[in-house]
Amino acid sequence: MKIAEIREIATNELAERIQTEVANYNQMVLNHSISPLENPAQIKKLRRTIARMKAECVRENLTNNNGPHGS
Repeated sequence: MKIAEIREIATNELAERIQTEVANYNQMVLNHSISPLENPAQIKKLRRTIARMKAECVRENLTNNNGPHGS
């Protein structure tokens, strides 16, 4: 998922989406440890998508609070 697509998602929906993707990621890693995935690059891609989502959440919070210390 690209950053432009992530920015279109509402903040509360983004938080829910992060939880869903983290659960999906954990399940994928567990499945991969039991029997190798056909395409293990999916794990890396999902991890990066989660990081992008979290970064966007932090950016939105900083923007809404007018800076890192709420000033």
